[in-house]
Amino acid sequence: MDRQDLLKTLAEACQKTAWQVHAYCLMRNHFHLVVETPDANLVEGMRWLLSAYTIRLNHRQKLFGHVFSGRYKALIVEGSGSGYLKTACDYVKGSPMRMSCS
Repeated sequence: MDRQDLLKTLAEACQKTAWQVHAYCLMRNHFHLVVETPDANLVEGMRWLLSAYTIRLNHRQKLFGHVFSGRYKALIVEGSGSGYLKTACDYVKGSPMRMSCS
């Protein structure tokens, strides 16, 4: 249920921010996203996404405190022509297989 709630909250974040999700991967203790931010609002969107999810999870599970530790890591991916957007999406999609092989 927590994974579904994270995806639902991500969908809400996309509606609020006009983000376009190109790839995602939900791992046991973290997640990967490749999002396009046409309005250059990654910081505000991530703040809303992580806060909203944490508040909802804590309320549902009767918990307190942070769900995710540390700040998220963001890398700029130029998608036009370089092919790096596809590489980033492939990396995210392959995350579960790399984790199971370690």
